[in-house]
Order: sequence, then structure tokens, then C-alpha cells
Amino acid sequence: MTGHTWTLLLILAAAIAALIVLINSRLRFHPFIALMTVSVGVALAAGQPVEKIAESLEEGAGGILGDVGVTLAFGAMLGRLLSASGATDRIARAIVDRASPRALPWYVTGAAFVIGIPMFFEIGLIVLLPLIFSVARRLERTHGYDGSPYVYLAAPAIGALATLHGMVAPHPGPLVAVEGLHANLGLSIGVGLVCAIPTIIVAGPVYGRWIAPRLDVRPDPELIAKFAGSEDGDQDTAADAVAPKNGVRTGWALAAVLVPVVLMLLRTVAELAFDESSQVRHALVFTGEPVIAMLAGFLFALFALGYRSGLPTEEIRSALTDSLKAVAGILLIIAGGGAFNQVLKDSGIGEAIESAASGLHINLIVLGWLLALLLSFSTGSATVGIVAATGILAPLAQDGGSLHTSLLVVAIGAGSIGLNYVNHAGFWLVKESFGMTLGQATKSHTTIQTIVSVCGLLMALLLSVFA
Repeated sequence: MTGHTWTLLLILAAAIAALIVLINSRLRFHPFIALMTVSVGVALAAGQPVEKIAESLEEGAGGILGDVGVTLAFGAMLGRLLSASGATDRIARAIVDRASPRALPWYVTGAAFVIGIPMFFEIGLIVLLPLIFSVARRLERTHGYDGSPYVYLAAPAIGALATLHGMVAPHPGPLVAVEGLHANLGLSIGVGLVCAIPTIIVAGPVYGRWIAPRLDVRPDPELIAKFAGSEDGDQDTAADAVAPKNGVRTGWALAAVLVPVVLMLLRTVAELAFDESSQVRHALVFTGEPVIAMLAGFLFALFALGYRSGLPTEEIRSALTDSLKAVAGILLIIAGGGAFNQVLKDSGIGEAIESAASGLHINLIVLGWLLALLLSFSTGSATVGIVAATGILAPLAQDGGSLHTSLLVVAIGAGSIGLNYVNHAGFWLVKESFGMTLGQATKSHTTIQTIVSVCGLLMALLLSVFA
């Protein structure tokens, strides 16, 4: 490598260090501000013409928001409709009702898996808390569970929600990686689901069954009463407290969750099965575009779950507005990551990375996982971990439509959710919701997320044998 290549690589290392310091130091920069500031610094240090820097920032931020931002907005509104209409409660109840105590973790896993497809980790967990609290309290009273029934049921929910959030599009992290690496979306969803299923089993029901008897975790009684109703009522009080207030049928609820995912998968099937001149292929490719698929899913949910459930139209509009406020921060981080990635490309750092990697014998999947893991752990943001790792590795992902590139998407997403500790918002949500000590939250939440991360990597490596 030339001296200039080494200089560019040192600038990249300094940029990553600066990003970590700005976010974690006393300055406590918002990740968006940190990413934009570091992007400008990288461009100047790499000698990019000053008149081109603003153009790079705008192109990178605008491009990623055009590809991912609109899709993310539709996903947030879809998730809010599912919650407001009572559809998520209906799905969860349909899966969990009549389950035996031994089978309960597996049924909670199923509920979290379905609900987690369109919802972020934090939102999905909040939606599931009434179910977890009510069923855990009933399990404790009727069967005298030895250990913490709350951890027994929370572990599968955390494992499923975290896995889907990190590894399976149309969640924002995997979608950013798909876009940045030019991976095939349908193939990425497919291999993401294949990697997710065994990962969820190991991190959720299996680990939960082992750790729950070893932790004495009891949420605050007032919080339990808030989510699951009064304990003084009969055995059905908890179920009534979380029952859907609107007459949403389970079939409609499941359809609303699956419509966008199915449309995206059909696009890949059409590209493989039909000739380029086929009208069927053109139609399915169009409906399988992420923006179109999420719009279709949202409109389906709006009419099938929103208007048909009897919700007042003003309440629906207010709920949708609130859902967009909740993802504004994520959208900004994604925009900052897009700007950072574009600067790496325009300044020549991407070519320097490619030149350096050509002389190294390191598995790209392992490298992607490791970069995302370290960046996520050090910045406290899984999204930052994904967008930064994607920008660094994009020059190395040559064949965007290959299985290997889709597995790289999974590995980067898996890396971003490992070592989820005190600088992550999700850690504190779990800790405070279940009344855990710092040690208990580490043994449960942090360990579950790290198991998800490692299992996701192992599954990606296993499938890479066939790439």
C-alpha cells in the first residue's frame, strides 16, 4: 500500500475514535451531530475539495433517507396502528391462550416474533409488557414457579424482538445495510429469517429456562397493576386488562403484519422465476419495492384495523403523528450515517479500505460483525454501529445480489445488538420495567442480546459455506 493509503486509513481510525469520544464524553453529542461533525472533519483531513463537502453530506443524507427514511416512517405508523387498534394484543392472546406452563415461553416467543416483524425493540417490548406481566403473575399464583416467572417469560420476548430488530428487514438497521451494500432485499429477508429462528430459540426459551430460576426478579407491584390490572380481581382480571378494546379479528391482524414482508419476498421470487419481459415480474417487482410494500401494508392496516375497528379518525391521526415523533431521532442518525458513508466514498477512504483488505486474509462476515459490535458497544447506538460498519465495508461487497452480501447484512445486524449495556436505552427499559438490579439486568438482558449476536454470526458463517 502507498503512503497516501496509510494516511487515509489513519484518518478513518481517528474518525471512529472521534465519533466514540463525542458521543460518550461529557459533551454527550447526539449521534446525528457527532456523525455530521466527524464527516466534515474526515472530508477536510482527506483533502476533499471544500466546495464538494456540502454536496457529499447532502447526497449521502438525502440518498439514505429517500431509500430508508420513508420506509421507516411507514413501518412506524404501521406498528402504531397495530397497537392502537388492539391487533397486537389479539395476536399475543391468540398465541398464548391455553398454553401449559412449560410451553408458555415458546408461545411468548411466537407472539414476540410476529409482533416484532414491524416494531422496534423498545416499542415491541412495551406492547408485550401487559401480556408478560399478566401471564407471569397468573403462573406464579397458580403454579408456584420456582424462580422469577417474569424473567421466564421476558427472556423469549427480548430474544425474539432483539433478533428481528437487528437481523431482519424491514427494520431500519438491516434495511440500511441492505441499501448500503446493494444487497438483494428479498434474499436478505429470507436468510435473515433462517438465521433468526435458531438464534431466537437459543437466546430466548432455552437461556430463559436456565437463568429464570437463578434470578429473584419482581417488578414493582404498582407497575404490574398498571399493565395487568388489579391483583385483587379474579383470575381473568389480568386477561381482561389487556384484552383488545376493539373487535379486531386475529386473521386481519396477522395479515397486516405480514403484507409488506410477503410483498418484498415475492419480488425476489419473481426475479428468479420470471423472464425480464414478464408482466407478472414487473408487477411484483413494483409492489415489492420497500417503499411500495410498506405503503401497501400501512394502507391495508389503516382500513382493516383502523377504520374497521371503530377508532375515531382523530385518534388514528393523533396516533400516527406520535409514531413519527418517536422515530425522528432514528431518522436523523440514519441521515448522519448516510453522510458519513458518502464522505468515505468521495474522499477516497473507501478505496483505501478495499486496498488494505485485499492484502488481508480475514473473513468479511466476521469483520462486519466485529466492527458493528465494537461501534455499537462504544457509541451506545445499534443504528450507529450498523451505518458506520456498512460504510466501512461497502467497498468490499462487490456482488450486491449474492448470498454472501445478504449474509454480511445479517452479520452486521447481529454485531450491532451484542454487548447491549448501560449506554443503550434498551438496557434501561428492561432494567426499570422489571425492577432489576444492574447485575440482574446484565445476566438477563445483556447476556440474551450477546447470545443473539454470537448465534447470528455463527448462523451467517454456517450459511456462507453455501455462498
